[in-house]
Amino acid sequence: MTIMTIKTIKSITKAKPAFPFEAYSHVVGPIDAADGGGFMFTMPDIPGVLADGATELEAIADGREAFIAMVSAMVDIGQEVPAPAFNVFDFTPASASGKVLARLPRSMHLQLTARAKTEGVSLNALVLAFIAEGLGRRNAARV
Repeated sequence: MTIMTIKTIKSITKAKPAFPFEAYSHVVGPIDAADGGGFMFTMPDIPGVLADGATELEAIADGREAFIAMVSAMVDIGQEVPAPAFNVFDFTPASASGKVLARLPRSMHLQLTARAKTEGVSLNALVLAFIAEGLGRRNAARV
């Protein structure tokens, strides 16, 4: 005689977090190819928020879903959701001179100098354009 146990799954109401996803720091890193590849998303302030994806953007999108699910579960069981430990204002200088000194490998410096010459711009203008482009992509990915 076979005895069958039926378990019910509790439905959890989606909670609105006190702090938005963007307020929390997160880490996205590569997953070794031997383990399937892709990228792993973690959120140090809220243990249990884990996700993965084939690309960094996919891992972050899945991380957003994991964040909402974990916050909802914590609220459901009456557990306090920790506030973000990272505060951007802790790292924002009172003023910035606009001057940055960066050390580069010689090979990279050579490549940048050649590219600036090819494009007919200064090395400073080229590096500034690359930084602005990278920041733009990063901000667009968060939307």
